[in-house]
Amino acid sequence: MSNLSSVVKSIQDIMRQDSGVDGDAQRISQLTWLLFLKVFDALEEELELTRDDYKSPLPQAMRWRNWATDPEGITGDALLDFVNNQLFTSLKGLSGDAQRNPRGYVVRGVFEDAYNYMKSGQLLRQVINKLNAIDFNRQAERHQFNDLYEKILKDLQSAGNAGEFYTPRAVTQFMVDMVNPRLGERLMDPATGTGGFLVCAIEHLRKQVHNTADEARLQNSILGVEKKQMPHMLCVTNLMLHGIEVPSLIRHDNTLSRPLRDYAPADRVDVILTNPPFGGIEEPGIEHGFPADVRTKETADLFLVLIKHILKAHGRAALVLPDGTLFGEGVKTRIKEQLLAECNLHTIVRLPNGVFAPYTGIKTNLLFFTKGKPTEHVWYYEHPYPAGVKNYNKTKPIRIEEFDAEKAWWGTEADGFAARVENERAWRVGIDQIKAANYNLDQKNPHAADVVSHDPEQLLADYARLQAEAQSLRDQLKSILAQSVGAPA
Repeated sequence: MSNLSSVVKSIQDIMRQDSGVDGDAQRISQLTWLLFLKVFDALEEELELTRDDYKSPLPQAMRWRNWATDPEGITGDALLDFVNNQLFTSLKGLSGDAQRNPRGYVVRGVFEDAYNYMKSGQLLRQVINKLNAIDFNRQAERHQFNDLYEKILKDLQSAGNAGEFYTPRAVTQFMVDMVNPRLGERLMDPATGTGGFLVCAIEHLRKQVHNTADEARLQNSILGVEKKQMPHMLCVTNLMLHGIEVPSLIRHDNTLSRPLRDYAPADRVDVILTNPPFGGIEEPGIEHGFPADVRTKETADLFLVLIKHILKAHGRAALVLPDGTLFGEGVKTRIKEQLLAECNLHTIVRLPNGVFAPYTGIKTNLLFFTKGKPTEHVWYYEHPYPAGVKNYNKTKPIRIEEFDAEKAWWGTEADGFAARVENERAWRVGIDQIKAANYNLDQKNPHAADVVSHDPEQLLADYARLQAEAQSLRDQLKSILAQSVGAPA
């Protein structure tokens, strides 16, 4: 691992000398398309050994082995000219679709918005030679690279902006464990990012694979959509490293741009695991693909409507949502009312501050629901900090072991979670109480002593909630007064 880490560090040091690469985000983007082509070539080598009829979708001259592997090969201006005017042009123009040429379709999707930032062909050759020191065909080295890949993703998040934060591995692992995907189910992340949930789910499902038929089912059951080019490229590379041969079901697109009415029964899925972007606003017109009573430009709200819609009957979902969705009113109220009428929102795990630090301080929640029958009551579980920890940070992130208490308490949905009991961390709220609170899901722990919070994010959230409550009261008073004088409300 230390050797791989030093290789990647030395690559980034070389890129810092190049006048065309500006900042960490561009360095990682540059590294990623190079990594993708090298990983793709390594996987092609394996397929050539195991399949007599394997044919590459890439033109021979564009395959990594034919232009990149010779350390004394093409360099300088000739290398730049080849990369900019032949390689990229060729890969962006690959023909075929997900059915007829799935591998070519994957490569084209990865490169359609990719860019070569480097301006020095000599430095680019140095980077390529360093990359060639990594052998992706060696199982041990590939396993190590997965750990390194996680580090690259974290570096990317530090370089990114709000809304592009990395979901901690402990959170994705817990959500996958509790939803418990089963082989043969179609599983989707509609806001895939760099593929954390999908990779976690693949590892979970692979334990259920016992023969080639099982493996084929796994290969065809992982779906995702990612709007931004760089996370999409990272996701596809990540999935290839985790044994998904042709990640053609990971689309480079905006899930929300497809109108809900366009989803046919065949498009429905069994399991959704996701951390949709929150705080984001969609471009004008996107909301018109949604029913009129739940139209909004707020990204997280639209994703909640979408997820409910594309789940099959008895399908299961787990997603990350901010406190604002829980207590928000207006369109948010209607969305929550429909969710509770059509799905069993059986569990909300309330996470403490800092889980997503340093990318956001917003308090977040994990919502677990099953489509097909209405909610009768919601169980809440307040996740505590471990002993001696006052907040999470980059060096002390949340760990999977911390969820052992939730796992021991969880029980099974088949018996209506009959084994669950209330304790200082867990409580149950009936649907009547939630309706009476105008579908406010921000239900406080009745067993906890009132603590005055001085956290600015919490104070802002409380202020927003109080403002919304005050506006609601004003509207009610206005309606009452209008009726009393006979004027239209």
